[in-house]
Amino acid sequence: MDVLFEDNHLIAVNKSSSHLVQGDKTGDISLDICLKEYLKKKYGKPGKVFVGVTHRIDRPVSGVVLFAKTSKALSRMNRMFRDEQVKKIYWAVVKNKPPKETDKLIHFLVRNEKQNKSFCHLSPVKNSRKAILTYHVIGKSDHFYLLEIDLETGRHHQIRAQLAHIGCPVRGDLKYNYPRSNKGRGISLHARCIEFMHPVKKEPVRITAPVPTDDPLWKYFDRKPSPLNC
Repeated sequence: MDVLFEDNHLIAVNKSSSHLVQGDKTGDISLDICLKEYLKKKYGKPGKVFVGVTHRIDRPVSGVVLFAKTSKALSRMNRMFRDEQVKKIYWAVVKNKPPKETDKLIHFLVRNEKQNKSFCHLSPVKNSRKAILTYHVIGKSDHFYLLEIDLETGRHHQIRAQLAHIGCPVRGDLKYNYPRSNKGRGISLHARCIEFMHPVKKEPVRITAPVPTDDPLWKYFDRKPSPLNC
């Protein structure tokens, strides 16, 4: 368990691209269940261990995920995520050069439940939800670009759908028209860091997740400085 932060109220881990955050119809073991076992063994607790899911990231995405260890922390963090009081920074690797070095993307997303996919529209349509992000090009290799993304809203597949809409699908993301999958079926999207006010201590917290170590391209980009210091 790659624990990035822990106190009496919260615990954050660096999720691999193969893990589910919370159980689904696949029946695969999820990260919240693994955390319960981890905490049970670490502290020798005889009974049930409380672990609450404060937010989720897609299964093929890696990076920081925050869980609550108490019901009080869970309800407060859920409210903070819902009210967009948590700063979320992602890194994404794309093959195509974005139209601008820096841009704010505003779309209206419609989720197709059957396809488990979101579609972008430039103006509001039926059942759409407003999606906002700002990206910066912060790195370049011979064939790829590294984008740093400040995610203002948290819609279904938001980053994946919006980047694909501007012609820059995330590396390995077959669902959003990238031509080839990555090794291990993950995609090159990483939840790099989150910032928030601690729900109990009322102190600022910043948690940064190292990039995956099994991908040479991530290692290459990780040597580059980040303008947002993540």
